[in-house]
Amino acid sequence: MTHYVAIIEDAGPDHAVGVWFPDLPGCFSAGDTLDEALANAPEAIALWMDTMSEDGKPIPRPRTPSELRADPEVAADMAKHVIALIPAPDLAFQPAAE
Repeated sequence: MTHYVAIIEDAGPDHAVGVWFPDLPGCFSAGDTLDEALANAPEAIALWMDTMSEDGKPIPRPRTPSELRADPEVAADMAKHVIALIPAPDLAFQPAAE
């Protein structure tokens, strides 16, 4: 099973918990609680991948936490927030254009 690293942003009890994926630009999930946000995350990935496939765009391979920590744009968010591994549907990953 493939997993994507998720960044979890919890701004406190009066705000929704946000989940976003450094490897999946524009893909995010949210919920009133951490459990709800994490439960919604796999569906967000599946919907994002469906849209990308329908548009003929490549689905990037998931980077490991170590690879993401080496990316300065992601490392700062990983240092400030909790991360989680979220399962993705079993799809054939297409190499992303670099």
